[in-house]
Amino acid sequence: MSTTPRTAVVTGAGSGIGRAVALALLAEGYHVALAGRRTETLAETAGLAGADDRAFVVPTDVTQPDRVRALFERVSAAWGRLDLLFNNAGAGAGVPFEDLSFEQWKAVVDVNLTGMFLCAQGAFRLMKGQRPQGGRIINNGSISAMSPRPDSSAYVATKHGVLGLTKSLALDGRAYDIACGQIDIGNAVTPLTERMASGVKQADGRMIPEPRMDVGDVARAVVFMASLPLETNVLTMTIMATKMPFVGRG
Repeated sequence: MSTTPRTAVVTGAGSGIGRAVALALLAEGYHVALAGRRTETLAETAGLAGADDRAFVVPTDVTQPDRVRALFERVSAAWGRLDLLFNNAGAGAGVPFEDLSFEQWKAVVDVNLTGMFLCAQGAFRLMKGQRPQGGRIINNGSISAMSPRPDSSAYVATKHGVLGLTKSLALDGRAYDIACGQIDIGNAVTPLTERMASGVKQADGRMIPEPRMDVGDVARAVVFMASLPLETNVLTMTIMATKMPFVGRG
């Protein structure tokens, strides 16, 4: 069996789903580059792992091409290869469509779509050029890629775009043993979903609480996707709180 350590980049690793996935990968023996905008929260993730030199912090604004380029250059210099990208950084804007400003629209697109493109491209180039060739990219989509919530047009539009990016990468990566899949998540317990406990707007305008699920279950799902051999790919996976009002939403 190969003794070469498995390596991963996790964006948005300072909190929520990104932190949970990073910790799960470290527990599986991966070396993980923790990427995100806030150095202090990334350091907290590294501290929670107690992973010594298997985790390192790379402050990264995924909307900036030079910062993304620096992230993958550091990964290449440190490890010589990349096996996995969990492309997770994201943002939202819960604003009625008619009130959504250009600046709010652009901020969501810059992170959710352009940032995901830049990180995927950085990983793709590294995976294509390394020997042995190949690797896996897992994009964090959303159940909003299938069914929108009210007042979320920017977020929903970008997540539909992410699905298109995932399918394109799954096709374009075939020749280089680069597998690309997407995990669509509904109502994991993170700071961003705390509001769901008190009530969120439904398609009919009502405000009702929604059930949530353990973010650790999401992390285990990502680890499963990552554990498959490169000749096998989970193209899309939906993981959700069983009793949330998603199936039949609207």
